[in-house]
Amino acid sequence: MTTENLAKNLMDQIDGALNDGKLTQSAAENIKIWLTEPRYRDYVQQINDHIRDEKWQELDNVFWTIIPFGTGGRRGRMHPIGCNAINDRTVGESAQGLASYVLQHRSENPNEKELSCAIAYDTRHNSRHFAELCASIMVANGFKVYFLDDYRSTPELSFLVRYKNCDCGIMVTASHNPPSDNAVKVYWSTGGQLVPPHDGNCISEVEKVDEIKNVVFADALSQEQVVFCREEVDQAFLEKHLEQVTAGPRDLKVIYSPLHGVGEFNVLSLLNASGFDDVEVFEPHRKPDGDFPNVPGHVSNPENKVVFDAIIERGKETNADLIMATDPDCDRLGVAAPLTSSDDSEWATFTGNQIGVMLTDYTLGRLKESGKLTPEHYVITTLVTTGMIGQVCKSYGVQCQNNNLVGFKWIGDLMDKLGPDKFVFGTEESHGYLVGQYCRDKDGAIACMLMSELAALVKSKGQSLHEYLDALYEKLGYHSENLMTIQMEGSDGMKRMNALMAALRENPPEELGGIRVHQVRDYDKLTCKEIGVAVKPLDGPKGNMIFLDLKEKGNYVAVRPSGTEPKVKFYMFTRLNPGGTGKLGGIKHLATDRLKSFEKDLKAFAEKI
Repeated sequence: MTTENLAKNLMDQIDGALNDGKLTQSAAENIKIWLTEPRYRDYVQQINDHIRDEKWQELDNVFWTIIPFGTGGRRGRMHPIGCNAINDRTVGESAQGLASYVLQHRSENPNEKELSCAIAYDTRHNSRHFAELCASIMVANGFKVYFLDDYRSTPELSFLVRYKNCDCGIMVTASHNPPSDNAVKVYWSTGGQLVPPHDGNCISEVEKVDEIKNVVFADALSQEQVVFCREEVDQAFLEKHLEQVTAGPRDLKVIYSPLHGVGEFNVLSLLNASGFDDVEVFEPHRKPDGDFPNVPGHVSNPENKVVFDAIIERGKETNADLIMATDPDCDRLGVAAPLTSSDDSEWATFTGNQIGVMLTDYTLGRLKESGKLTPEHYVITTLVTTGMIGQVCKSYGVQCQNNNLVGFKWIGDLMDKLGPDKFVFGTEESHGYLVGQYCRDKDGAIACMLMSELAALVKSKGQSLHEYLDALYEKLGYHSENLMTIQMEGSDGMKRMNALMAALRENPPEELGGIRVHQVRDYDKLTCKEIGVAVKPLDGPKGNMIFLDLKEKGNYVAVRPSGTEPKVKFYMFTRLNPGGTGKLGGIKHLATDRLKSFEKDLKAFAEKI
């Protein structure tokens, strides 16, 4: 039977499944598109196989919508067919759309430089396959491809774009998502992820893709249209990392976990080269493996405290001073340390905000000690990162650039706008950190080096990292934060998210945790509405995010739909004055109770929608 006849025979079965409630309307329509349009002819047999085996729920999941190419790329569950899945077609559309937009941009801004694209990939299933597919597509569109031919980190891809002066870059990774997922992140010539106008223009090109150009990867490699450059780039990347090293104490026992990802090469190489030679790689997490087999829940996210449970037990056995873990593409850092400097101390992890506070203080402090710190120096963070970063900056007399949307791409973009020479440190609450000018994305390896330097320094003074952080709280005020996520899965998830955001804009809760809501900042409409007062313009970046400012200063909630997953995130912030030495413990409990009250009230509000 021909492909065309097979497709026709499947139409009635699709209509029957729709009538029986086995398929949603949107899924049925998208399946028919894949059956009838020539660009999808290679997938007709696989659709037939799914229908023959009555995998209707699976078909509905992968066809009910078109997986969005967001401002950073495409991310989702892998499945060989479907417009709502990561597969050869959706990845291919992403690469082709990027190529088309770069070509269009080049025609409008001509230069003689050879077109080129940087490509790297992580340890996830199919990452190498998707990387080769993207390379083949870029070559077919006239690009030379610089290819890191082994598992490497996202920040090294950002560095590669800049190092080879590429027009763009592609990183195949789904960061800390579950093993079922993968993604393509796309980068501009700056080494940063796409920002306006490039993000919207690239999305338009992806949505228009019909034909995907392609060549045979092996042929492109033999003809030197794909260039393997891992060893050269590894060395250059390490040299740039080492420029950020500060001399100081190195008496530190470290346990490091790559969480089955790419991090060991960059992190271990850097720590050893910078003088930290007592570093143990946690063996159960050492093997690169896209199933993340020895991580709780098989989710390699250093934001999750449970990831550290087994490593902390090893830390206690070996009298370690510091535990660090990076996510699968090594752009995020998680940290655990003993509460005190005593040998029998209990351990605890740090939040991304707490790590950011400590590293901000450390990087500013070391620059001040060198005599090079000026009022023109600046730190960049985001609107949903702890306000304590601003207090640290104020104590050093430097600028804190915090009026930025969520996502490290905005930090990288602002570096270029302000000029990177006075850039000191970039940080966001989701465990992302950067120093230096060598790339435009967060870097887990450089964060590991900075944290090791800081831990060794405070150890030499008889302190633990937790005691060091407490001293900052005593000095600058106690700041505490919490993140609550509400999942909104399924075909009606978007409707529910929109309804919730609309309710927060128009009829916000009157109070949270017993504190009155004072005003609503709407970054989509760029308005600030004080309760009972006229609306004012809001000076800020435009994005789908709402802030509920409470009457008590330093207490507020930010709400935004995730840009990569079907969920709404609630960022909760509180600030309290310790009120004197010895009172910090009580203040911490009060802040914890307050954040719990915020969460309870927000959940109740969301459930009404």
